[in-house]
Amino acid sequence: MASPENALAQQLRVGAATEEPARRRQLDTSFLIGVIIAVSATVLGIHSSGVSLRYFLQPTGAVIVLGGTVGVILITTPRYSLVHSIRRALALISGADVNREALLDEIIDCAREARRGGILSLERKLPKIRHEFLREALQLAMDVSNREELRTVLETDLRMKERQGEADAKTLEVAGGYAPTLGIIGTVVGLIDVLRQFSNLQSVGTGIGTAFVSTIYGLALANLLLLPAAHRIRARVAENFEIQELILEGVLAILDSAHPSLIRMRLNAFIRRPKERVS
Repeated sequence: MASPENALAQQLRVGAATEEPARRRQLDTSFLIGVIIAVSATVLGIHSSGVSLRYFLQPTGAVIVLGGTVGVILITTPRYSLVHSIRRALALISGADVNREALLDEIIDCAREARRGGILSLERKLPKIRHEFLREALQLAMDVSNREELRTVLETDLRMKERQGEADAKTLEVAGGYAPTLGIIGTVVGLIDVLRQFSNLQSVGTGIGTAFVSTIYGLALANLLLLPAAHRIRARVAENFEIQELILEGVLAILDSAHPSLIRMRLNAFIRRPKERVS
């Protein structure tokens, strides 16, 4: 027979497979607006210099930078991790905002119910709980009498999700580190081609400019897309970690039969209020 801890972990993984189905995902407008502004500012800056944008459409540099970056990612990242990182990156265009005040109210409501009828009385409330992690944590709290065992399983789940998010961000960060170097390789290849035609001074001047387009490709790919996306993934992981930590502390307080007012005071530290003074 499987140990109680393994059974709990398996149940938690099943819940994680359908994580947050109740939260409606919506377009992350701030992320998309940021990408549009960054790319537009770069394009407008190039246009204001008087250089035609068609001059920057160099297939050789694009193949070296894009193909090389994809190759580097395949070399540095295991297949399963790469698939997960791609999914995480694609998910950046949408987001599922969590209302922390509403979540806190839901936890307090569960705490009142548990004080009146015991922890098992929450079973009938589980289908109505919107946040998946809260629902799974309460289910585990009803199945486990050992508080420390419950904390261990939930904290392990939190740490693994945080570690996985860091790995996904690292994949993009590594690609962003190599992209400018690959752009320099493209520039060197272009300069070699220029030296082959050194007798024609007009073609030399044009060729040198063309060669440095590869460097621009590498810098733009890294600094306008890959590195910002990596930082955004880390920000999302940190946000989710705080929310799940709020739920963890709330469920443990419910298991301890703490007074709802004390639970609210304890969890208020996780609530971000617009008018709160920054110390």
